[in-house]
Amino acid sequence: MMAMGACLSSFDGNRKEVYKDASAPVKDRVEDLLSRMTLEEKVGQMNQFVGIEHIKANSAVMTEADLKNNTANAFYPGFTYKNVEEWTKEGEIGSFLHVLTLKEANYLQSLAMKSRLQIPILFGIDAIHGNANAPDNTVYPTNINLACSFDTLMAYTIARQTAKEMRAMNMHWTFNPNVEVARDPRWGRVGETYGEDPYLVSLMGVQAVKGYQGKLDSDSDVLACIKHFVGGSEPINGTNGSPADLSERTLREVFFPPFEAGVKAGAMSLMTAHNELNGVPCHSNEWLMEDILRGEWKFPGFVVSDWMDIEHISDLHATAENIKEAFYQSIMAGMDMHMHGIHWNEMVAELVKEGRIPESRIDESVRRILDIKFRLGLFEHPYADEAKTMKVRLCPEHRQTALQAAREGIVLLKNDGVLPLDVAKYKKVLVTGINADDENILGDWSAPEKPENVTTILEGLKMIAPDTQFDFVDQGWDPRNMDPQKVADAASRAKEADLNIVVAGEYMMRFRWTDRTDGEDTDRSDIDLVGLQNELIEKVAASGKPTILVLVNGRPLGVQWAAKHLPAIVEAWAPGMSGGQAVAEILYGKVNPSAKLAVTIPRSVGQIQMIYNHKPSQYFHPYAAGKPSTPLYPFGYGLSYTTYKYDELKLSAQEIGKEGSLDVSVRVTNTGQREGTEIVQLYIRDKFSCVTRPVKELKDFARVPLKAGESKVVNFTITPDKLAFYDIKMKKIVEPGEFIVMVGSSSDDKDLLMKTFTLK
Repeated sequence: MMAMGACLSSFDGNRKEVYKDASAPVKDRVEDLLSRMTLEEKVGQMNQFVGIEHIKANSAVMTEADLKNNTANAFYPGFTYKNVEEWTKEGEIGSFLHVLTLKEANYLQSLAMKSRLQIPILFGIDAIHGNANAPDNTVYPTNINLACSFDTLMAYTIARQTAKEMRAMNMHWTFNPNVEVARDPRWGRVGETYGEDPYLVSLMGVQAVKGYQGKLDSDSDVLACIKHFVGGSEPINGTNGSPADLSERTLREVFFPPFEAGVKAGAMSLMTAHNELNGVPCHSNEWLMEDILRGEWKFPGFVVSDWMDIEHISDLHATAENIKEAFYQSIMAGMDMHMHGIHWNEMVAELVKEGRIPESRIDESVRRILDIKFRLGLFEHPYADEAKTMKVRLCPEHRQTALQAAREGIVLLKNDGVLPLDVAKYKKVLVTGINADDENILGDWSAPEKPENVTTILEGLKMIAPDTQFDFVDQGWDPRNMDPQKVADAASRAKEADLNIVVAGEYMMRFRWTDRTDGEDTDRSDIDLVGLQNELIEKVAASGKPTILVLVNGRPLGVQWAAKHLPAIVEAWAPGMSGGQAVAEILYGKVNPSAKLAVTIPRSVGQIQMIYNHKPSQYFHPYAAGKPSTPLYPFGYGLSYTTYKYDELKLSAQEIGKEGSLDVSVRVTNTGQREGTEIVQLYIRDKFSCVTRPVKELKDFARVPLKAGESKVVNFTITPDKLAFYDIKMKKIVEPGEFIVMVGSSSDDKDLLMKTFTLK
């Protein structure tokens, strides 16, 4: 093969190198470059490696046995980072992940520039809520926070700013948005998603794709990756990567829509899911990758595997006898890029030479990958400027967006009048709990930040109420190893305070991977507070002083005791680097909360599955022994410091045809004493249908700012696509009949006005 490469190189020197001509059409550049590549170079473009600093760090502390179940850290037994450097110089690595500094990215790119064809590296990173997995970047609130804001423009803005910060670090590809529909709170990745509703997830995902990618033609654009395709967010036992057993109806009506919307929005990469789907691993699922993705949706981009999941076709799912067979199955099912590892280049080249995989199939994948590299301008600009990087990253505009997003995404779950806090009344305030003064507010997929770049909740309280005496009782960061004496100390000192704030929840920081209770691969068998946190809350509340609970977490938590006994609960999720300020502003009334839940909060794990858009028979028989069938807090729910009245729900017609549309209007009035923003929600139910349909489905919403006493008429339009579903033969139809329109402040029936219309 080396001799052939030498001949190719000699031949190439006698014809124009079109691929180096920036003025040539991208398609021509791709075909010219492809024609010059050896098989080994092509296969290398389909392979991704972890960065050399990552290899150095983990080879020093991990064993080969550790690699089998670890999906965050890696090294390559038998090889060193020096081997990876050589492969890069030989042009046999197409992409890297887990490269976390501009210096390393530029260095690896310099090695690629020494290769025969000088094909640049595509750097991917898990920039889930900002490029937070790398230090010194703006850390925005997590995706679940963003979803609770129902602010699609904010989703676009955060993605656009993230793209700029990524490119300032020579990063080109974010493994986001996660458009899985989260339907099991035991699953640790709920906070990485946009919640449980397919419509809301679709709209947020679309705006994220558009924000990241722009037109994919400038140095401020990055490649978006819609993931994980598909079903991993409803695992059979709540754990990441466990089997998904889902009907085609559920797939097409619940799980597919956000992915299809992402494809239509222009997403040019997609990641398949860890799990098997109905007995077939997603990474070797031809129906998903070829029939649905490329066949039905005409997806033009490339498909990337998740962390070592092609290997898992053999060593976990056992549908391939060995790794080489797993590579074969995955490629022939539609896979384009492998994340990550050392055997791919050798074995895939062998499969081609053996005639099992046509080289033309390899060419298909390489075309898709090279297309992105050309469109992003990497051939002309393989490096980022170290002198300019911090002019973009953590800039004031981005920090302000992070703060505003946190303000919009924090949900007020309960308030019996204690909030907003009166600084004159509550002069001495006890603050305690694992998340009171910790960077854990950054959430999963975040690296530790410099202290000056993060405002913890305790710091935020001191900032917003500087004249208040805050008595802090540190409970440590680890909920599983809380000190009973510190709990007792907080209970004692609570008696001396005018008011108590307990900041509880989960622990999510990745640098303490095995100590986390929430996040990727951190799934739970219950949804209660871990450790002594409930005891802490109860003992502090026993002081007789008003006690407020603030939750910092990614999954819904069934805080039943607190919901019954405490006067106020705030769901902060993981509000990012400015989250402490935003929480304090809400507690003290500087900001009026407006967020609504993007997921249902069950009372306990025994209620799972607990979703708002369930089928009519789901609660036909209630739970025995007096246990309620209702959630602790429903989808779409969230309180404000003002009140809103809904009336005058009107439909433009009582009947419409299949090609017609219907206008819906409702008057919303701010009946309180202060300005606020109400999230008005429209739901639809098909009253009678040929197959069972959900009791309600979100079909539209609007963020409506209202001054005190102000009224606005909010208008929606119902079009036939909002009424469509799959019939008995799995054909998508719009069926004549009666439909119920519901408009209000949450998915709870008591919060909704209702009218009906007929589709002829």
